[in-house]
Amino acid sequence: MTRFLTATAALVLIGAAAQAEPVSFEFDKSHTIIQASWVHQGYSTQSLQFTDYDGTLDLDLEDPSASTVDITFNLVGGIWAGANQERFLGHLASDDFFGLETNPTAHFVATGFQTEDGETGTMTGNLTMNGVTAPVTLDVTLNQVGETQEGNTKAGFTATGSLMRSEWDMGFAVPYVSDEIELFISTELVAAAE
Repeated sequence: MTRFLTATAALVLIGAAAQAEPVSFEFDKSHTIIQASWVHQGYSTQSLQFTDYDGTLDLDLEDPSASTVDITFNLVGGIWAGANQERFLGHLASDDFFGLETNPTAHFVATGFQTEDGETGTMTGNLTMNGVTAPVTLDVTLNQVGETQEGNTKAGFTATGSLMRSEWDMGFAVPYVSDEIELFISTELVAAAE
């Protein structure tokens, strides 16, 4: 899911805009979606979005191994599941799932980036949530690179992946509700003003 967040490192796939050293980027949160979805008892696919997040996005487009992606998600009040979902959100906060009283945040740290063509690749990292740390991998695609009206570099990318929620001790109702969670991230990042 927040792996989902991890996708931000896809910018390191941009080989065309070589930089001498890492450049700090920021999320354009009005043009970012971080979503997790699952199958509910075989009847439907449900989803939620993570809306409260921030971190370090220092990206070296010339040498991806020198990049740093470190994102923290505030899960208390930072999960949106649609209208009239207070009961469901309360259950997500319980020890059946995120255990927010003890673990109010989730944390992703990228550990590696791979690309062969500078436009598609993978980002790996460690995701900590519900007090458990486990590895995640995202497939990332660079959508476009350009400039803002202020002249800053802007890049958009999409990342997808999956995880088994039971690996984070969140296996409530498996297999009736799918263990596998599909992650979808679409984001725009803007280079921080110098």
